[in-house]
Amino acid sequence: MCKNTQLGTASLLRRCRSDNVSVAMDLTAARLLLNILQLMSANVPELLDAWRMVIARRRFDGQVPLSELTRLQGLVADTEGQCTYSLEFDRDNILQVSYVDLTIDTELPLICQRTMQRFLLPVSIKQRLGLIKDEEEESALPEEYEAMLVPEDGSLRPLDLVEDELVLAVPVVALAPGSEAVERDFSATEEELSKANPFAALAALKK
Repeated sequence: MCKNTQLGTASLLRRCRSDNVSVAMDLTAARLLLNILQLMSANVPELLDAWRMVIARRRFDGQVPLSELTRLQGLVADTEGQCTYSLEFDRDNILQVSYVDLTIDTELPLICQRTMQRFLLPVSIKQRLGLIKDEEEESALPEEYEAMLVPEDGSLRPLDLVEDELVLAVPVVALAPGSEAVERDFSATEEELSKANPFAALAALKK
């Protein structure tokens, strides 16, 4: 009995140690992910030279809280959440066009206009922006390029690009996925319809 008890205690201790190691590993992984995200954002300059970035073929990866995108305020339910983005500069030597590939992934908190409940709208954007110095160059861009006017000094704010795309991504009328199904499942009864439309009730009496 004593031997079995000792073995049981030893097994319990090993399990506790294993659980503690697992928790420690989870915390370490979480801290590592947070550090990576912080480094990603730190590597994206607030202001950069687009033309130099094209020559260097630079890529930037970052993350920004929605609360820092001030133009979104008033368009969304709140500013909780994060936005992950990347900018990759390059030049098409055949078409002789400089461009930046912009990628954005986030979830925008909105209020459904049917249910009046908060929901998250997934937003995934991939946009190729053709960098031009004057409006005359826009006509030479391929159809899949979105023109972006850049000054001679190449001044470009990455977060301005991100915010522009997210503002455009906000729907005019926000509807949560599945809200139409809810509306169909709870259709009005005949009594409710007659109250709303007395002429329908009169027509029913004539039948």
